[in-house]
Amino acid sequence: MTVVKEESGQEDADGNGGMPGGDGDGYVPSRRRLDRERYKRARARRATAVAAVSTLVTGAVLYLVVVNAPGWPRTKETFFNGEYAREAFPKVLEGLWLNVRLLLICGAAVLVLGMLIAVARTLRGPVFFPLRALAAAYTDFFRGLPLIINLMIVVLGVPALRLQGVTVDPVLLGGTALTLTYSAYVAEVFRAGIESVHPSQRAAARSLGLTNRQALRHVVLPQAVRRQVPPLLNDLVSLQKDTGLVSIGGAVDAVRAADIIVGRSLNYTPYIVAGLVFVALTIPMTRFTDWVTARMDRRRAQGGAL
Repeated sequence: MTVVKEESGQEDADGNGGMPGGDGDGYVPSRRRLDRERYKRARARRATAVAAVSTLVTGAVLYLVVVNAPGWPRTKETFFNGEYAREAFPKVLEGLWLNVRLLLICGAAVLVLGMLIAVARTLRGPVFFPLRALAAAYTDFFRGLPLIINLMIVVLGVPALRLQGVTVDPVLLGGTALTLTYSAYVAEVFRAGIESVHPSQRAAARSLGLTNRQALRHVVLPQAVRRQVPPLLNDLVSLQKDTGLVSIGGAVDAVRAADIIVGRSLNYTPYIVAGLVFVALTIPMTRFTDWVTARMDRRRAQGGAL
């Protein structure tokens, strides 16, 4: 026992042990470990200081380059006028509520429709070939068609048909166009998640007596959705920004509210205000996406469930 204690003490002194002894003493970190931790903290502080200084220097250089440009006085008056910014801000915020509602409604519709299309593309058996072909044609067409053209076709073309019972509301038509385009992208995200689940998972579910539908619903889809959360959130961030395109049909959202003031004043500051409002709305969603991605990466590296 004496030899064991001496070896343990020597191990602690070398920085490789430090485990509590048999007599109930608490853990005491070794000097080597304390030195390592102090070095890491000092290095982190030094890296933070260097990053802060380099950021300040870069910002100062950019500021001096911009403000000393020959056309800066005219640019400042046209794009950064405080009077027009104060006038535009409340109206842009009022129009932003329409963008938020479009994001919530279209986002939910995109997730549902995208999931249905992805499931249709992964159905097995020759009897489902027409459904798989239609789903593939849908995703190929709307992923290839530019969103702005899709909006023009739906928002401007549908009312021109004069169909009975079909709405001509630019908000509803614009939301429909957004849903059609983004459903194609989200469907491919879901399909990638479904195909990433190992076939043994489905086989194990079938061996337990589950039907193909039950295996898909209770085994495959939960894993697929969980794995694809980061790209899905990225698509929602893009959808949030593109809701501003519904203004081409006359819907008064944040972009259209800024456009009305610009058309009256010929000053482009309201566009800057609208852009900053969208940035302020997007940044929290982007940071949340990054946090979810980092969390899933850590759990995957540790071998935990995703």
